[in-house]
Amino acid sequence: MGTRRETREAQAREVIDRLEEEYPDSTISLRYSNRLELLIAVVLSAQCTDERVNTVCADLFEKYETAEDYAAADQEELAEDISSITYYNNKAKYIRSAARDIIEKHDGEVPDTMDELTELAGVGRKTANVVLQHGHDVVEGIVVDTHVQRLSRRLGLTEETSPKRIEADLTGIVPQAKWQEFTHLFIDHGRATCTARNPDCGDCVLEGVCPSSKADHDVDLASGESWE
Repeated sequence: MGTRRETREAQAREVIDRLEEEYPDSTISLRYSNRLELLIAVVLSAQCTDERVNTVCADLFEKYETAEDYAAADQEELAEDISSITYYNNKAKYIRSAARDIIEKHDGEVPDTMDELTELAGVGRKTANVVLQHGHDVVEGIVVDTHVQRLSRRLGLTEETSPKRIEADLTGIVPQAKWQEFTHLFIDHGRATCTARNPDCGDCVLEGVCPSSKADHDVDLASGESWE
């Protein structure tokens, strides 16, 4: 029976324990070799699959190596280089603008603070958290992507809908030592089992503690709508 633990803190610990056993090698799936490549890849990953981003970046990172290369790139040419990525025109503009700021304001280095990163074009808190965690080994929050939003609500860890408020709820109940891993566990489980439209509740390691389980409940807490 899908029944969550008595407190959200206990629920979070139980969920993490189960997912760690299910996905022992969970980690970031984007491929990069330096901080600039990481930043570019995360910007491109917004509303696009990591698999597609990795495919595009394999060629992109050979063509453009430095912030100067991106800043000097022709807008149309760069957009064409990433044209299989969602919103490629806007993302090309973001990348060129961010590269210019990195050169002019940060001596050519990807900044290492939340405030400085979120001042770059195309960089919100989610992107900044990823760059801080995996580029600078600075963990000051939880990355809230679509998988984390969906699973956190389904599992009764939050009732909030905005990423910022969800992150605030999660950082209050998830042990700080688990903040980075938490996101990757949720991404892996969201891709493998707890999908947006048709989660496989019957084969889910979290079914027993999930208040949204289709086996026991009528409502998907992620959307607030009844299961079809």
